[in-house]
Amino acid sequence: MSWVFATATAWTAAVLLFSTAANAQSVCLPAPRLLTTTPMGGQAGTTVEVTIAGDHIEDAEELRFSHPGITAAYKLDDKGLPVPNTYVVTIAADCPVGVHEARVMTRLGVSSSRAFNVGALPEVTRTTSNTSLETAMPLQVDSICNASVTRQAIDYFTFEAAQGQRIIVDCAAKGIDSKLKPVVVIADAEGGDLLVERRGGLLDFTVPISGTYVVKVHDLTFNGGNEYFYRLAVRQAAADELVERQPSVRMVSAFSWPPTGLTDDNLIAELEPNNEHSEAQQITLPCDISGSFYPAADVDTFEFTARKGEVWWVEVASERFGLPTDPSIIVQHVSGEGENETLTDVVELSDIPSPVKVSSNGYSYDGPPYNAGSSDILGKVEIQADGVHRLQLRDLFGGTRSDPNNIYRMVIRKAEPDFALVGWALHMNLRNGDRNALSKPMALRGGNTMAFEVVVVRRDGFDGEIELVMENLPEGVTAAGLKIPAGKSDGKMLVTAAPDAPRGLTSANFYGRATINGEVVTRPCRLASMQWPVPNAWSEIPSPRLLADVPVSVCGSEQAPITIAAANGNVIEATAGETVKIPLVHTRRSEFSGPSINLNTWATPGLGNVPAFDASLKADNSEAVLDLAALKTPPGEYTVAFYGSAVAKYQENLAAVAIAETALKQAQEEAAAAAAEAQRLTEAAQAAAEEEKANAEAAAQAAAEKQKAADAAVAAAEKRLQAATNRAKPKDIVDIVVSTPITLRVKPAEEATQP
Repeated sequence: MSWVFATATAWTAAVLLFSTAANAQSVCLPAPRLLTTTPMGGQAGTTVEVTIAGDHIEDAEELRFSHPGITAAYKLDDKGLPVPNTYVVTIAADCPVGVHEARVMTRLGVSSSRAFNVGALPEVTRTTSNTSLETAMPLQVDSICNASVTRQAIDYFTFEAAQGQRIIVDCAAKGIDSKLKPVVVIADAEGGDLLVERRGGLLDFTVPISGTYVVKVHDLTFNGGNEYFYRLAVRQAAADELVERQPSVRMVSAFSWPPTGLTDDNLIAELEPNNEHSEAQQITLPCDISGSFYPAADVDTFEFTARKGEVWWVEVASERFGLPTDPSIIVQHVSGEGENETLTDVVELSDIPSPVKVSSNGYSYDGPPYNAGSSDILGKVEIQADGVHRLQLRDLFGGTRSDPNNIYRMVIRKAEPDFALVGWALHMNLRNGDRNALSKPMALRGGNTMAFEVVVVRRDGFDGEIELVMENLPEGVTAAGLKIPAGKSDGKMLVTAAPDAPRGLTSANFYGRATINGEVVTRPCRLASMQWPVPNAWSEIPSPRLLADVPVSVCGSEQAPITIAAANGNVIEATAGETVKIPLVHTRRSEFSGPSINLNTWATPGLGNVPAFDASLKADNSEAVLDLAALKTPPGEYTVAFYGSAVAKYQENLAAVAIAETALKQAQEEAAAAAAEAQRLTEAAQAAAEEEKANAEAAAQAAAEKQKAADAAVAAAEKRLQAATNRAKPKDIVDIVVSTPITLRVKPAEEATQP
């Protein structure tokens, strides 16, 4: 059972009680989230001006990218001052084509990411409206245009092409983090539709007559705005060229592909025709085959010889390439020939199940809103009899699709035990009608512990335990991994910033370590996050994806509303069979709704199921009691952390209020001085001799203008103070609270009796 369901049950009564009094709380403390970059990418070897927008990024500092070949500097105005939220981005000529991550460092730490695309074609950005045929934007063939659709409108583009030319029109949207569901149309010069794509595919168009053609783009439901952005590629292709789509982010399921060490050295191609039994392609095991589910209703048939008792593992990747496919395999033993042929089913293989139960409503109601499973295949074939075996591979829904780009790769191998890992920040959900699925960057407040769920896809029978490790962390940040037990599918990673941790940012190394066939191996752990934060909605479906890296930051400007830690240090020693009392210190930096927090326990496997207990939110300490006898805890070393939820009366950026107050006081002093000077010069002008009067009146006028500007500065400072004060008013925000991890060392009872 997912921890979210268990803890949500415990939280429900308190949360509903709080929400009755406070209407409805926000969920999760503010975090910086980068939502748009305009443009969404650029050509390798060029420099582009990029404007950003997002939540809680108003004090954005550096713009960073996951690849060192992309760098950014502030755009400066005529006075040499930074232009807010605008950067000059330089893309190195050797920067790889593809999707990279863009983030900003803010007061609250590093933001969530937005896809930034590096291409090989020249690029333009639409800057004026093109929502009619008359205002259509001309595009060069073999170029990319960055744009956003207008709500309840259609974007128009034109291009010139010659008869017989093969033109590919590809609109990248979801694959670059956009909310757009694109409908793309190629039309004639008068706007008459010739070819339409409504499912996010590309248009493959052979030009019938030389001339001008039109491309129309709109959202499927005619939504629009800055978050409905796209990259429209118009390019030519050779007649027999297999066209690749624009680069795309990878969905969560893709973390389990490819297997470690997979190369193309022994790759062979599927050979058509091979649909019928009589046309089966002959293969020898082990094998590595590339093919496609094409044309519609394609069934690829292969035959191989195997002996009784052999065990083979079959893995197929297709959906994990980002394709809308659902591979299915049936393996049969073949005896006899022709009319006397007899087929005996050996095994049927289909989906890779999610390692943990996924939320039933797509949010965090009873499980994570992340699905690490796949409609691809990873399964075992146990040969029951000597002889010929026939394998049939198809796309379960391929009868309605006829796309040569729906490719697959099938690997049949002897057992190569291994594992793949993916993790995500733990989410919570209020059961009072609020549904949320938020991107949660690793932007740590001082004294905060952030929890990540880590799940594993086990390959070829591997069943051992997996140790979780995170290294290369900022100063003052530590990580404690709770192992994935043998035979289990999930563990936890807890990342903690010390209360005095300085501001910092690193790219962490996150991996799992296990022993396979007597050898210690490590495998990377990918991180997943939401493409868009869904704070409170009934109509928007969460859309998570994989990230390219693991950024960890400490904000340095705020601390957690509460830190719960062991009073006597983070190492506790005990003897097996005794009752351990762990005094906890509550460092409270906020007021809370409700008198207490109900704490559950995470621990390294073996400690046992520790009963939940209440800790006061009004007091400075509490006590955790672990009855090691009742828990049947064997000797060993355990990592323990306590967790629950609390509703803090959060005050956002109190420092900004103090800064605004100081700025207002300074503005008022300058205004008072300007007023006094204006008064003095006005009186002097009135008393000036005739020959000096013109100069005196000019000086008085200049002083009056200066006073007017000073008064305007006071008004602006008052507005800034009012805005900062409003933002800093206490707001009820419910969030996950995790204690600082504790190391519990349990000694054998006999050791305690030795002198």
